Amino acid sequence: MSLIFIFFLLFTFGFFPLVIGLNKSATDSLDALLQDFASKTLVEHRPHTGVIYETIPPANLSGIEISILKIRSRGLWKKGANFSYFSIPSRTISLPHVRRLALVYQDLKNWSSHYYTVPNYSLITSVVGFMAFDASDSRAKSTPKVSLSTMGKPISIHFRNLTLAESPKSEIRCVTFAANGTTYLSEMSSFGVCHSRGQGHFSVVVPERDTVKRKQGLWHWWLMGFVLGFIALLLVAFAGIVSVRLLRTKKIQIMERQADEDLVLASRWVGQSKMPSAAVTRTLPVLENGCFT
Repeated sequence: MSLIFIFFLLFTFGFFPLVIGLNKSATDSLDALLQDFASKTLVEHRPHTGVIYETIPPANLSGIEISILKIRSRGLWKKGANFSYFSIPSRTISLPHVRRLALVYQDLKNWSSHYYTVPNYSLITSVVGFMAFDASDSRAKSTPKVSLSTMGKPISIHFRNLTLAESPKSEIRCVTFAANGTTYLSEMSSFGVCHSRGQGHFSVVVPERDTVKRKQGLWHWWLMGFVLGFIALLLVAFAGIVSVRLLRTKKIQIMERQADEDLVLASRWVGQSKMPSAAVTRTLPVLENGCFT
């Protein structure tokens, strides 16, 4: 039972990605605003295919970095795409299929913690993300959002200049803020590199110090409880074995006493010793005619 409980704790605290909820209202508003801003940028500037354009964000979002990359679907399929933090593998297609895509890159900088938080964790990098839009019609006033299929290959997110102050590497986690409002925590495959299967927003987090201390304290208590439980189990087993042996010995003594009580022997002196002696009973002879002489 104790081993099953420990496996449950390991399952809970670290062998599978943590899934938590996220408030979508603020992030959806931000995405909608940036999508509208990207659409206007495409209409006004008509960026060339394959060239990354830095754009100025709205005044109320000053500090956020935004760049736009227009790319052909054929080029994305053959070569993939590399821009800013992201590396999209080849053999990637859009769903639904469009002739040209606009990849809008975001770096939220000092706005990161305002829009995205992870309970009991601290962001150690800014939140970066990208969205894909249909850019086939350069004159269209709206650009519908499309999904990307990488045929099972991961999209790499490279967090350059990632530094750690106190937290060890084992505590670093990649965090993915999915479009459906769910947040996923996963281990970092290599230092400074996270992976994703689709578009979204990403960052790197470490546990808060209080959380780490609390988990360590809980782990010590559970470990102590397991050790004490194991010792108690050994004591109970030892007590059981001793009890069985005592009961068996007592039963044997009772049987021997009963045997001694059932056998009644007379006593006689043999030399200087008193020895038990059974009474001798002899059958008297009987003549055939039934008379004694």
